[in-house]
Amino acid sequence: MTPAAPREQPWSDAPSEDPAAAGRVVVLSRNPVADAIVVIASAVGREVVVVGDDEDGRGLEQVAAIGLRAGDAVVLCDHDAPDAPAVLRAALASPASYVAMLASRRRSEGLLADLAGEGVPGLDRLHVPAGLDTGGKGPGEIALSVVAEVVAESHGRSGGPLRGR
Repeated sequence: MTPAAPREQPWSDAPSEDPAAAGRVVVLSRNPVADAIVVIASAVGREVVVVGDDEDGRGLEQVAAIGLRAGDAVVLCDHDAPDAPAVLRAALASPASYVAMLASRRRSEGLLADLAGEGVPGLDRLHVPAGLDTGGKGPGEIALSVVAEVVAESHGRSGGPLRGR
């Protein structure tokens, strides 16, 4: 009996494109969801930049020092961070391709109303609440939905199911 020929993998361990071209994932604040985003985004080949705890209100300064560019994804993991609204304004004004914030639907409605009242441009680009609707509740599941949305957006996709395509 001859052994079966090895099957070719239908996937690759390498990201689908050059990580530099894919852009960075910039995460504001450290919490369990942010930590999981770092792991998952790194696993899919994205460079991840974590902007501290923002307890000192220096998040905007730190994000500005990064120099956001096209292809970057900015994810605010703590809507109560002192600089969250300022970071959102700056990220929306930047060439970053994806801007999102973790927040409940009720909190996000209030935030959007506040930003709209201030006349902040680019609100149609803001993903709040961040992530795809997977139903996940734990930090890892939430992070998975956020990174999946970042990847889908970077490829111009909706993130919907593949079946039926």
